[in-house]
Amino acid sequence: MTRTTPARPISVEAVFPELDAYRGRVTRLHPRPGAPGIRDSHVGGPLLWPYDDPWPVCHEQHRIETEGYAPDEIRSARDSGGWPPSRPWPDAESPGTEGPVPFAGLAQFFRRDVPGLASGPDGADLAQIFRCPLTHGPHLERRYHLRWRKTDETEHAGRFLDPPPRTPLLRAEQELPEPCVLHPEEVDTYPWAEDGVLPAPLIARIDAWDDAQISERGPHALNYQSDLSIPPGWRVGGYPSWASTGPMAVDCDSCSTPMRLLLTAEGAETDAGSHSWVPCEDRDPALDGKASIQDWSSLAQPTRLRFGRDRDLHVFVCPADGEHPPRWVLA
Repeated sequence: MTRTTPARPISVEAVFPELDAYRGRVTRLHPRPGAPGIRDSHVGGPLLWPYDDPWPVCHEQHRIETEGYAPDEIRSARDSGGWPPSRPWPDAESPGTEGPVPFAGLAQFFRRDVPGLASGPDGADLAQIFRCPLTHGPHLERRYHLRWRKTDETEHAGRFLDPPPRTPLLRAEQELPEPCVLHPEEVDTYPWAEDGVLPAPLIARIDAWDDAQISERGPHALNYQSDLSIPPGWRVGGYPSWASTGPMAVDCDSCSTPMRLLLTAEGAETDAGSHSWVPCEDRDPALDGKASIQDWSSLAQPTRLRFGRDRDLHVFVCPADGEHPPRWVLA
C-alpha cells in the first residue's frame, strides 16, 4: 500500500513567500511492520550481506551489562502485548569491556527504492546502517556504522549471511527493531526556524504567526515547526530537525567541508504535535483531524526503536569525499 501525506493545512509559501528559496524535497520512508527480505529496502529486516564478508564489530570499551533481554522473548512479548523477562547476562559470553561486539543491523536502503538517496563512494547505491548494541562511557553513548555497497557487485556473491552474529542478550527491549517494509514518498520540506538556519526577520515573522495562531485557535492552533516545516519519522534527505539541541554546524572531521544530511532515523512516526502529517491511508475518512487516525499506538512507533531520549538521529556524509567518515548527530 502506498502512503500519501495530506496536503498541508495552509500553503506555506502563501504565508511566507520568502520560503520559496528554501523549499526542498525529502523522502518519507513510512516504515510499517512487515516481512522484508534481503533485497528489500527496510528497517529491521535481514541485510544483503555476502557470506564471506566480515561482519562489522565494535572494538571500543563497553559498559558491562548485568542483565538483558533475549530477542526471541522480546518478539513473543510484543505478539502477546506483554513485556519480556530480563535474564542475567551470561558470564561466559559477556563481551566484557574491550569488545569486540557485533554491530546490530538496523536498516538498509537501495537507491532504486528510495528517491533522493545520495550516492555513496564510487557510485554505491546501497546504504546499510548499524548500531552497537551496547553503550560506551558514563553517559551511555552509542556507536553507529554506515556501510556502502554496489548492489550489482554484491549480488555476485551468490551466498549470503543468515543469521548475522549477535550478542546473546540485548540491553533493552527497544534495541530490537521490528521488521518494517517501507512506503517511500517525496514531499516538500522547509528549514527549521531558528537562528543560523533562516534569516532573523523571517524567523520573527514565523514566531509572530505562531503566536497569532495560538491566540485565535487555542490548543488546536497550527504551528510552523510541527505542521509546515519538517515531517516526523524516518526520512532521507531534506533538512535536519533541531528540537533538542538547536541548530549546529556539522562539518567533516577530515576536510572541514559542511556535511550533507543523508538520513534521519526517528523512533516515533507521529506524536500529538505532528499528527497532521499522518498519511491519508492511516485515517478514517469519515472523521476529521487527530480523531481520524486509526491504530494510533502501533502507528506512533512502528520500528520499536529509540535513539537517545526519543531524539532524531541524523546521519551526515561528506559531499567532497564519500570515503570520509560520516557523522552521527542526536538532535
